[in-house]
Amino acid sequence: MRKSIIMKAVLCVCVLLLCGCVGVTHTSIQTDKTIDDDKDKNTHKDNKKVPKRENGSLHISLGFSTNMQDPRAVASTQFKQEVEEKTDGSIIVDIYPDSELGSDASLISKVMTGHVDMTISSAGNFSGYVKNEGVSALPFLFENFEQAWTFMDSSIIKDIDDELLQFNIRVLSHFDNGFRCVTTMNNSINNPEDLVGLKIRVPDNAIVKETMSQLGAKPITLAFSELKQALKDGVFDAQENPIPVIYNNQIYEVQNCLSVTNHSYDAMPFVISQTTWQMLTKEEQKIISKAAENAQKTDRELVKKQTEEYVSKLQNECGMTIVYPDLTEFKKKTQNVARFFCYDERLLEKIDGFLENNID
Repeated sequence: MRKSIIMKAVLCVCVLLLCGCVGVTHTSIQTDKTIDDDKDKNTHKDNKKVPKRENGSLHISLGFSTNMQDPRAVASTQFKQEVEEKTDGSIIVDIYPDSELGSDASLISKVMTGHVDMTISSAGNFSGYVKNEGVSALPFLFENFEQAWTFMDSSIIKDIDDELLQFNIRVLSHFDNGFRCVTTMNNSINNPEDLVGLKIRVPDNAIVKETMSQLGAKPITLAFSELKQALKDGVFDAQENPIPVIYNNQIYEVQNCLSVTNHSYDAMPFVISQTTWQMLTKEEQKIISKAAENAQKTDRELVKKQTEEYVSKLQNECGMTIVYPDLTEFKKKTQNVARFFCYDERLLEKIDGFLENNID
């Protein structure tokens, strides 16, 4: 019932905005997109790179922003092994971690053109193309992993994912990055007031940005590959990421306080360029689809396991101060985040009904 009330409140605010009754400036989901970016989107459709088979094998590039300790890397390695084995080497998956092929935003753009074949990135990073892709990141929408997974596997998300096909992107499965939490240096975040005025690094994710803004912080985007050095140099007061990301990328070396806010669930579509997909035989498509499904299961289980285990490691082995703030005020402060994105009324009704029938 709690989530039903939230979604109805969101719907009411959106209706007021559309009627011009709320004195808030509408912020586009493409917050940091420029006219040039929009031009790029148009040219992508006419400037695709078509992969070629060499010596009987098709090399497929898979890039992402984190290192090989990350759950998505572990699951990607499993994906690579399964695909290469099942296709008898007709498909070779080449993995490029650590933003070797570009930032998250760049990787998505390159998948659109076929210059990168596959990537795994936060759902909110796709919302500049399909606004509704970011809906799962709305603050405090889910209370645990099982709730989030049920929603991500629903027909609601399937329908949203299908909209990415117009941008030459096909969603194969949904990895999990965990629930986002805040880290700081020396001063823990115990209530929203502690965030006021803090410069916090966020991904290029409009919903996460607005969530931090509503909490009083000053969100600034930066590529993940540059984050650790920027924190070391004092460019930011804080950053926010899921616990496995914080541990696996040694954020504890430059931040010593972790506040378990779980303010946003970070779903991660595992996608392939439609140009590449169409190069595959029907059998190869089946193999890749099944391998992506199996990799999703591995990733989700590992993210949940690491989330549960790494909090104690961050405290006992890495010396971080861990706090679990009362989230009541955080939820109040962020309950109107969705008003800046005015999701379609029919979508909100679907989400409302789904949450009420499947999660509450």
